[in-house]
Amino acid sequence: MDASEVSSLHDAMRKYGIPGVLEPVDPQNRAGGWRVVDPEGRQDITKDVVTRVAALDRQQPYRGFVIA
Repeated sequence: MDASEVSSLHDAMRKYGIPGVLEPVDPQNRAGGWRVVDPEGRQDITKDVVTRVAALDRQQPYRGFVIA
């Protein structure tokens, strides 16, 4: 994941209540690659978080109204 995707992933993580800390792979290069780490174990969980967000984004609401 690169720096341009960090903001949208962070928004989705907050929206769905997914825990994790976004940090650059190389702290000296914030424009480079980023990852999501587990706040407790400090393990890289990027792949799991991205997969979970994608699955939640595909779900359709069960009820509600659409106002155009």
